[in-house]
Amino acid sequence: MQAKDSNPPDGGYGWVVVVSAFMVMGLTAAVLKTFGLFFVEIQQHFDELASTTSWITSVTIAIFHLGAPVASSLCVRYTHRAVVITGGLLAFSGMALGFLGLSMVWMYATTGFLQGLGISFSWTPAISIVSHYFSKKRALANAIASAGECAFAFTFGPFFQWLISQYGWKGALLIIGGIQLNICVCGVLMRPLASSCLLEANHSETETPPGNGASRTDKEDESPITHKTFNWMLVKRPEFVLYAVFGILAAMSFFVPPLFLVPLSYSLGIDESWTASLLSILAMVDFAGRLLCGWYANLHVTKTIHLLTMTITLISTSLMLLPLANNYLSLAIFTGFYGFFFGTTVAVHITVLADVVGMPDFDSALGLFMLIRSTGGFVGPPLAGLIVDMAGDYRAGFYMAGATLVLSAGFLVTLDQFQQRKERGSQTNTKPEKSTLPYPSLHPLKLQNRRYREHDVVV
Repeated sequence: MQAKDSNPPDGGYGWVVVVSAFMVMGLTAAVLKTFGLFFVEIQQHFDELASTTSWITSVTIAIFHLGAPVASSLCVRYTHRAVVITGGLLAFSGMALGFLGLSMVWMYATTGFLQGLGISFSWTPAISIVSHYFSKKRALANAIASAGECAFAFTFGPFFQWLISQYGWKGALLIIGGIQLNICVCGVLMRPLASSCLLEANHSETETPPGNGASRTDKEDESPITHKTFNWMLVKRPEFVLYAVFGILAAMSFFVPPLFLVPLSYSLGIDESWTASLLSILAMVDFAGRLLCGWYANLHVTKTIHLLTMTITLISTSLMLLPLANNYLSLAIFTGFYGFFFGTTVAVHITVLADVVGMPDFDSALGLFMLIRSTGGFVGPPLAGLIVDMAGDYRAGFYMAGATLVLSAGFLVTLDQFQQRKERGSQTNTKPEKSTLPYPSLHPLKLQNRRYREHDVVV
């Protein structure tokens, strides 16, 4: 748990950091989300199969997740600012070198590997440093920062299409790379907190109570060294393992609806122009869900893990109901419910991770969580595709996603019960010992207080 005497600013310059993280989310995750607009252009240029071309995005997503532990360890070793600036340079390099378009393998190495590494090195420390700057308002700050992905994705779609039409796909890549250099500016604004504020929680855990023979100074000298390394031992903590399993199951579901939403609408006979509007609805309600959930979590009416469990349950319900749609209106309504509750989940799940592991280990936990969660993202879409092929109906994919989310909610409930038992155990161990005198009523202080009361009555 986070130490009580750790005092992040919870405002002030922290809001500058939030705005910077908002921009980084847009210049990384939103670019990755809308990169599909280049798919046909690149495929036709190299005259390759769709499966071959799709590996560009697959490599980007894979490196984005696999690079997260590396980015987190560098944040622990150096600063979040340095890692974000490095990520911005890598993202620019990937797009600028992709502009050359030498071969498909070249695209894998540039817009795939370098771009993915740049996104990982930018996204991971940006979302991490926000949690360091905030404590009471952490949920709201994380929600605002993550909303950058939705806001930029909504505008990048038509903007990227215009760039491709005006400058070709190669020129568009170069321009987007130049825009991504603004990540470096955002990184410069992410001023590191004073070491005393970041390490105060560590010091409080190693302080020696009065009367103990150990030296407090020696303990404090050791704690910064301990947390200058990436903490791989988190995988041995039951609470982190439970949350990581939840992340795997959730990721298996989250990638499925966007994949099959458009094919499902086509199977219902919905016009292509109306189908495109479903994605816009998804982005808008996702944005609203993130901000509203962040605001509500900031009120501290509900524990964040309880709030996350509720949002996951509501997402699974909306996914189970979505296949019942038989026209555009009903499909748009169920899509809106799914997008809204998806936004609420994204807004709060990083905050829950910080609550589970505590801020001293948060950087390491974020990297490990991203790495472990990636397995769900890789397994989910192929598994859903297999189920769809077997059933011959796109609705089966949504049922699979909803059922998996129900299972993931079970792990959140188990985690909450585990934390409550752990808290009750710690409270039991810290209860003051009862008096061992054979006659407690004859305790000297009690006798003295009794005499004072009798004196007052006489007077």
